Amino acid sequence: RMLYLVLCKDFPKSSQLRVSTRPEHLNYLDSFEVRFAGPFMSDTTGEMIGSLIVLEVNSLEEAKQFAANDPYNLAGLFESVEIKPFKQVIPGES
Repeated sequence: RMLYLVLCKDFPKSSQLRVSTRPEHLNYLDSFEVRFAGPFMSDTTGEMIGSLIVLEVNSLEEAKQFAANDPYNLAGLFESVEIKPFKQVIPGES
């Protein structure tokens, strides 16, 4: 299994869509191996403006399917989604 960084940027002025879709999004995340996740925050308004998810799956294709089926994405929240292989170094494996 591999780690993938899923970096999502919201469309401007879409905070209400994010709030209304959040419960479905969080429920969706529960069915995957998510190492950590959370929103990006605006440095001026404090609003959530994107998402960062580190996901453990078998392949890049699985990571793409995860992102495509995320309720946030299906609701039209994301302006862009970037997926990159990720190697965790700190903290190291115990």
